[in-house]
Amino acid sequence: MKLSLIVPCYNEEKNIRPFHDAVVNAFRNENYDYEIVFVNDGSRDNTLGEMKKLYSEVDTPIRILSFSRNFGKEAAMRCGLEHATGELQCLIDADLQQRPEVVVQMVRRLDECPELDCVAAYQAERSEDKALAFFKGRFYSMINEMSDTEFRQGASDFRTFRKPVAEAVLSLNEYHRFSKGLLSWVGFNTEFIPYEVQQRAAGESKWSFGKLFQYAIDGIVAFSTAPLRIPTLLGAALCAVSLVMLLVNIIVFAVRPDAFSYDSLFLFLITLLSGLQFLCIGILGKYLAQTFEQSKNRPHYLLKEQIEPKQKQKEKEEV
Repeated sequence: MKLSLIVPCYNEEKNIRPFHDAVVNAFRNENYDYEIVFVNDGSRDNTLGEMKKLYSEVDTPIRILSFSRNFGKEAAMRCGLEHATGELQCLIDADLQQRPEVVVQMVRRLDECPELDCVAAYQAERSEDKALAFFKGRFYSMINEMSDTEFRQGASDFRTFRKPVAEAVLSLNEYHRFSKGLLSWVGFNTEFIPYEVQQRAAGESKWSFGKLFQYAIDGIVAFSTAPLRIPTLLGAALCAVSLVMLLVNIIVFAVRPDAFSYDSLFLFLITLLSGLQFLCIGILGKYLAQTFEQSKNRPHYLLKEQIEPKQKQKEKEEV
């Protein structure tokens, strides 16, 4: 198998067939075999039913992996990588914002340059809300300052890579996964190409601002210990501020004793210190929580149902 398209799906019933048709059209003139690996991430709509219907009606090699519940996109991508059989593997969304035609370009680039291990797509121009684009830009600036791993601004999980890259990513068994970071951390020769994000074929995005913010925090925690240094820096800063405030109050008391107020000073200090303590405890708690989750050694996902491509099922029956 030349190529495996790994497609995480959560409530994408209206996009399953359009995605398949777009893939078939994009690869119609390409002389290599490919498979579509659909991962149903515990969808609450009829996504799994649409996958099975498509499976029964077309000849395209389709593999269906269905979770027992929603485990998240990161778990779905890992599952797809574990079950994909292609020499090249591509992570792509089902909503057609990431077009299969770009995958064709990626495969051609990998064929042209044997020294390349991965071709990743990045958004040259963001078409989303300006506020959201601003926060995403700040996230990339921040994480590149805090982490030793380099993150390409605008790059997503949309990329095609060789089998050794997939094996390297799968060897990293951390529970809280941040695939963009993992794919950067493992190294390998990667080339970035621009692409234009399209409108969703159907449905609504599952990524609210809150979920994106949490995902960004997970990425920072996974690839940087810099936040753990914040309490130390805050402590040093508070010592300096306390000395300055002590000096100012001494001067005020010496010049105008009647203007000096202990109550306002104590209220300010107690509020400031309480807020900083909670901030530091929250930062430490985030790291401890992820360590606790990892120590449980639970599986990343649980498969409820697995359907192999028709050809492979036929070979099993013949055996």
